[in-house]
Amino acid sequence: MTKVRSTLPLWRNDDVKIVYWRVNMTTGISIIAVLAVACVLMLGLWNMMRGGSANKSQMFMRWRVMLQFIAIIILMGGLWLSQRA
Repeated sequence: MTKVRSTLPLWRNDDVKIVYWRVNMTTGISIIAVLAVACVLMLGLWNMMRGGSANKSQMFMRWRVMLQFIAIIILMGGLWLSQRA
């Protein structure tokens, strides 16, 4: 005799709730990280277009590279967490 799986909705399963929360949390953090990279990129472009100092442009470039690294780590962590379910 085989066991019949429960027909309860998935949202009642605690494991699914935890995975859903993890995925939503990493999605929100990923969006914030990508927006931060875009903002720093826009600041750097704006500084170059208006003829700002080269030192400031270099600072924006460094910040952008650092934020891109953080964004990639967050995105890869989110993918890893979503696959653990």
